[in-house]
Amino acid sequence: MKLTILAALLLAFTAHAQTAAPAAKPAAPAVKLPPQAPDVAAPKMGPDGKENPGFIAAHERFLKIAQEGNTDLLFLGDSITAGWGSQKAIWDKAFGAYKPANFGIGGDRTQHVLWRITNGELETIKPKAVVLMIGTNNVGADSAEGIAKGITVIVETIRAKQPQAKILLLAVFPRGDRPTGKLGASNDKLKEVNKIIAKLDDGKNIHFLDIGDKFPQPDGALTKDVMPDFLHLSSAGYQIWADAITPKLAELMK
Repeated sequence: MKLTILAALLLAFTAHAQTAAPAAKPAAPAVKLPPQAPDVAAPKMGPDGKENPGFIAAHERFLKIAQEGNTDLLFLGDSITAGWGSQKAIWDKAFGAYKPANFGIGGDRTQHVLWRITNGELETIKPKAVVLMIGTNNVGADSAEGIAKGITVIVETIRAKQPQAKILLLAVFPRGDRPTGKLGASNDKLKEVNKIIAKLDDGKNIHFLDIGDKFPQPDGALTKDVMPDFLHLSSAGYQIWADAITPKLAELMK
């Protein structure tokens, strides 16, 4: 008898809990975002159609660094540049004497860097040199000419806002197709981009440097020990980067 009553109570409690539990809200549908031109300043947007909170948070951190005005060497770019944040030993040894700052944000395209530098990141700060490498995230959406145009506008904006700064314009690094690392169509487009932006080198204020061939490419494929996902760098890759630009930076930072 007692077991029967207990079973009935448990059944009633379970039914009540199921009735009282709120129904799960359906996930909000992703907003179809309008295309962004690679040469027009635009913030990075999230799937909800609003400004990406991670992008804005990083931008606000950079604004504080800029306002401190204690930077002589500035790196601008996307996740490949942002990755220096996990390579402190290499960074400090190669660039520490120059009072460096890293303004790289993962996923950035040319239009996003352009938006950042026209919205405060180049105010107050007075670097002697700016290292710029951007454009690989534009590959899927934009033509080589469009990407190069976006990079050109960024360079022009840096020159206008920081006329004292020398610009070390790096060719966009090679990228390989997955899972083989072979240099495919995306890399062909980047080669065209680099060919166009190389013409921005004026030998005085803007210096173009292509270090892509420093990354091992046996049999026409990138290696995982330098680029584990055939796009982002390992510690070995960052060491190659540091070694490749150190002589030119020493010249520009005089």
